[in-house]
Amino acid sequence: MTDGLGGTSGGGTGGEEPETSDSLKAFGAVLKAFRKRARLTQEEFAPRVRYSVPTVASVEQGRRFPTLEFVERSEEVLDAFGALRGAARHLARQPGLARWFRQWAKLEVEALSLYTYECRLIPGLLQTEAYARKLFVNQLPPLGDDQIETNMAARTERQRLLRERPNTSYSFILEEHLFLRNTGGREVTRELIDHILALAEQRNIEIQLMPQVKEDHAGLHGPMRLLETPDNRWLAYCEGQESGQLITDPKVVSMLQMRYARMRSQALSLEDSLSLLRQMRGAE
Repeated sequence: MTDGLGGTSGGGTGGEEPETSDSLKAFGAVLKAFRKRARLTQEEFAPRVRYSVPTVASVEQGRRFPTLEFVERSEEVLDAFGALRGAARHLARQPGLARWFRQWAKLEVEALSLYTYECRLIPGLLQTEAYARKLFVNQLPPLGDDQIETNMAARTERQRLLRERPNTSYSFILEEHLFLRNTGGREVTRELIDHILALAEQRNIEIQLMPQVKEDHAGLHGPMRLLETPDNRWLAYCEGQESGQLITDPKVVSMLQMRYARMRSQALSLEDSLSLLRQMRGAE
């Protein structure tokens, strides 16, 4: 799937085994120490944070990336004096990301502008949990439960960008047919549309739809991503099946910028795009 998350969100399947890292192990050790300080077993602690015992065990062993919700609930239940939140800030955000996507993911974190055109599926930053989980469950070869949860956690972690970087300009151009496909069923699609409509209310997020019937289309070469770095350089990224390419050549990046700019003029306006989404949501 895309976003290099072993699932789909705009590029590449990339199903990878859950990874461990020193930062994950350190977080797990801190969590375990506070749990024991509270005189709780894993079986007693798990229902209090509303996660399964295997999930708690995997996090403590440094094999699973904890979600923001897991960290916050653990902090509250264990009265950890902010130690768990602090440890979570130092986690390496690698598990659940395909190796070819990691460099781009790091660049996203500090981007001043981030533009995405997608024609295969809803980009990972915009996905709901139900939509993303459907993509991961349908992936071939099949993923194990641990892999699915690791990928879900990584995707949820990336989505924090939309909440935590209000000064970053986000632009998404999405093909109309992505919503007509009904991936996951009608309820999943309805929830997805509601979610995207809510995101579009943020001043720094622009959503445009490319009509299903369009005689002129500058994006026929496939999906693309563009970003502006803190030092005002522009970079691009293109992803296929089991591969991704970071593009730094100014001439190529300029060409992709030209195509993206043309697509913005060819797609429906912001107002008309949201109106069409509301119509599709009502038709579901």
